[in-house]
Amino acid sequence: MTVRTRVAPSPTGDPHVGTAYVALFNYCFARAHGGQFLLRIEDTDQARSTAASEQAILDSLRWLGLEWDEGPDVGGDRGPYRQSERMALYGEFAQQLVADGKAFICYRRADELDALRQARREAGNSTALKPTDLALPDDEVAARKAAGEPYVIRMMVPEGEGSCRIQDMLRGEIELDWTMVDAQILLKSDGMPTYHLANVVDDHLMGITHVIRGEEWINSAPKHQLLYEYFGWDMPQLCHLPLLRNPDKSKLSKRKNPTSILYYQRMGFLPEALLNYLGRMGWSMPDEREKFALHEMLEVFDISRVSLGGPIFDMEKLRWLNGLWIREELSQEALAHRLCEWAFNRDNLNAVLPQLQPRMETLSDFAPQAAFLVSGVLPIDAAQFDELGVERDELIRRMQFALWGLESLSVWDREAVWSGLKSLADAMGIKVRDFLAPLFI
Repeated sequence: MTVRTRVAPSPTGDPHVGTAYVALFNYCFARAHGGQFLLRIEDTDQARSTAASEQAILDSLRWLGLEWDEGPDVGGDRGPYRQSERMALYGEFAQQLVADGKAFICYRRADELDALRQARREAGNSTALKPTDLALPDDEVAARKAAGEPYVIRMMVPEGEGSCRIQDMLRGEIELDWTMVDAQILLKSDGMPTYHLANVVDDHLMGITHVIRGEEWINSAPKHQLLYEYFGWDMPQLCHLPLLRNPDKSKLSKRKNPTSILYYQRMGFLPEALLNYLGRMGWSMPDEREKFALHEMLEVFDISRVSLGGPIFDMEKLRWLNGLWIREELSQEALAHRLCEWAFNRDNLNAVLPQLQPRMETLSDFAPQAAFLVSGVLPIDAAQFDELGVERDELIRRMQFALWGLESLSVWDREAVWSGLKSLADAMGIKVRDFLAPLFI
């Protein structure tokens, strides 16, 4: 058997360090076993997926030094490698399940689903809806069908109690309660597949032998195992990696740590150092050394060395490791090349100069005025806010709402930023001038 692994990100935003973390372990496992590593773009969320985000994923993973054998940009004989280009397949397989009695058409409306869940909640039961919960009388089904009402296709799941046993490469046998598994939607009313159907179909047709993913997918494993059984396919071996976590042990999120690979690239981290840091998150070299290159990791890679304790993403530790790479691995000439490539290439300069040129009197003004744009840290302290005359807690509240407002913007331009922040100020009953004052310190 030829080992085949994959990483399957969704192009709905900046490429996440969690994607790089999962990609690294899939890459190393495949290479250590003489196999292939694939990249698949899961873009069924057409409202949020963008070509720019997809390109950023490809560019950032390559920047880190990870190359794939098959993918949307390099081709392969199991393509296409974008789910949006495989839509006809999912509908065919969903209808096959319906014909085999392994899935069913469901006309239930959103308000009915809410009422069913509420009833189960009040009865002290799991809110997972089963096929019998969702069943409608035949005449009601006929009436809704005749009226052309929308429907979804859901999978059949066990109704009673009992355990589903899942084999995991790191955790051994995992038991999950069938009562918590709902009749999952496989095909939505617009004909788009859910993650669960598309993922299983694609992994099978692409010959994936090992699914190495984050532990947040453990609860989905029973549904996937059922689908493999329904189709009569062999299920890939599963390996659920521990989640990257913030220092407070919560799941890594952009509210508490920068999560975009692009952030670390822009802030001057070396790709070798970031990949090194991701490699030691939950895994260790046999000699326990902390600094190692990708080729050194590959030489001794053993998936069983992954620790199941939640790895903490510590920015200070990453900066320390990055410093080692700069001092110990780069010659003076190589460092000069990296600096010019990072800070003084035309693209970066042209993005920064419109903000700085109106403020410059000499060329030497460039460095101090550009510092915060490339360091990610503003040169401010708490005392600078005293002149605003706003209580500390109120100030923090305003700034937090402003941050949330900016994060929610789908378009980042002057008009959108102004409109979004003004709407927030109006909603909070604060003059827009006072609301924005802390942002101009």
